[in-house]
Amino acid sequence: MSDAIVEVRHVTMDFRLDRNHTTNLKEYVINLLSGKRRVETFHALDDVSFSVPRGSVMGLIGPNGAGKSTILKVISGIYRPTRGEALVRGRLVPMLELGSGFDADLIGRENILLNGAILGYSKDFLLPRVEDIIAYSELQDFIDMPLKTYSSGMLARLAFSIASVVEPDVLIVDEILSVGDERFQRKSRSRMLEMMQSTGTTVLFVSHNLEQLRQMCDRVIWLDHGRVRAIGDAQTICDAYQHESEATS
Repeated sequence: MSDAIVEVRHVTMDFRLDRNHTTNLKEYVINLLSGKRRVETFHALDDVSFSVPRGSVMGLIGPNGAGKSTILKVISGIYRPTRGEALVRGRLVPMLELGSGFDADLIGRENILLNGAILGYSKDFLLPRVEDIIAYSELQDFIDMPLKTYSSGMLARLAFSIASVVEPDVLIVDEILSVGDERFQRKSRSRMLEMMQSTGTTVLFVSHNLEQLRQMCDRVIWLDHGRVRAIGDAQTICDAYQHESEATS
């Protein structure tokens, strides 16, 4: 049996773009019948393959539009790839976008149960852990207020606190830890390392902070225009990416 907890096999992800900028059904039908409908295919990912060993931290780097968030959404099951497949052997918690898996009209305490249920955890599992989640998030003064009153940093705290308590097999983090104050960012990074050491949690981590990637990751994947440019140890890949970025800036 493979030691990889995540396997991405020849994943291609295509999006169809409507260049007519159609805003309603009437315009769509008129453009379709008149032959004026212009649709282009955008290749967000092109034959991407890699594996992530159990208990490791794999970083992803690349310029905006390189496909980093798209591949994480494929792994998370949010996108179904046009071709290829992504396999995850264990329970996965994706932290991809602020507010995803939450209801802005519910209070923070209710959102803990909602988000946990979306992640696949039962109410019986979550209820004994609610106070621990609140304490870790340091949001005691706001936990009974509607989520729409939260700042982006508060949302990030709540999302990470839920993930840190349920202890997933695979944690996916897409820039969300760059939101909020530096002290909580340090606390979150320490908790990620603790989860890896105590429970063997595997982490896929997207960040534009190269120093953070060098410190936290075992290996790094460099994506460029939807393709894998390079895979290797964090220091080597980050150095190569930084050198190229500085040379072309």
